[in-house]
Amino acid sequence: MKIAANRADGFAAKPDPAARAVLLFGPDAGLVRERADRLARSVVEDLGDPFRVGDLAAAAIKDDPARLADEAAALSMTGGRRVVRVRDATDGLTDPFEHLLSHFVGEALVIVEAGELESRSRLRKLFEAADNAAAIACYVEAGAELQRFIQDTLRSHDLGASDDAMEFLVEHLGVDRKVTRGELEKLALYIGAESKRVTLDDAIACVGDSAALALDDVALSAFAGDGETLATALARAGSEAINAVAVLRAAQRHAQRLHQAAALVAGGMPADTAMKSLRPPVFFKSTSAFQQQLRLWGPRRLAQILERLVDAEARCKSTGIMPADAVCGQALMEIALMVRALGRRG
Repeated sequence: MKIAANRADGFAAKPDPAARAVLLFGPDAGLVRERADRLARSVVEDLGDPFRVGDLAAAAIKDDPARLADEAAALSMTGGRRVVRVRDATDGLTDPFEHLLSHFVGEALVIVEAGELESRSRLRKLFEAADNAAAIACYVEAGAELQRFIQDTLRSHDLGASDDAMEFLVEHLGVDRKVTRGELEKLALYIGAESKRVTLDDAIACVGDSAALALDDVALSAFAGDGETLATALARAGSEAINAVAVLRAAQRHAQRLHQAAALVAGGMPADTAMKSLRPPVFFKSTSAFQQQLRLWGPRRLAQILERLVDAEARCKSTGIMPADAVCGQALMEIALMVRALGRRG
């Protein structure tokens, strides 16, 4: 069964009893892990219990496919239902899972974590079509969805946020659920018990060196044609352990927002009005740079850039000769060089 996005968190907290195995996949690794943990806790309170929680490596299943069914059928020595966790799953495990779902023995809940799986993925199709399994996509949160998560997390600490602080948080978080939650927990600790409201200064002071800001710097510097700052921003993203696909996704989001505003300008709307129409709004400290880039880039060129970035992402996921970081860096440096060429012509 395929679980809709608006049901995902509720399903993870209280899964359908018919689902004997659940696949969680998508680019947001933090959200995949968070939902997997929530699923596991719906069965076992202590995830460190070695008698009721088993971890099975994807490589071990490939070497011995029968181990998956054996682990799922095993009984706990201390009683109670077991959880079997499989991480880093790929399409290469489709056949063992097909056999498991067709001949499921035992009461265990099998929780499978994977990276991004395309719609034609065999493993994804298997879980979406099976009556005794479920598939949950975990995509990067943005816009209203991200704002709700930030508000709910702050509310759990009895905190609210000013409008400009919320704008900043929405603009600079959301790359990864684990990173976002960690930054908000840090912010709550920073605020302490003396105040009940997060101000913009609080948000900047606490989230100012987050992974999201590193991605922001990458996108802004690439589309501004600032190769030196771009190189520094890429190095910083690497030090934050941000993978190449996440970097390219950030550049794609920036290009999409520029394209949306540029299309409005091409239709006769003033540039300032077009930029202010974007949601979430452009962060006030980035408005000058965004306006300059909006004057430089037209809708047609931005559409071409988006195609290049999507192609670079696909090459990062392939098993080519060039490492993913090199593919990412090359694509972004090409954008920066294009800006310089545009500047010389204009």
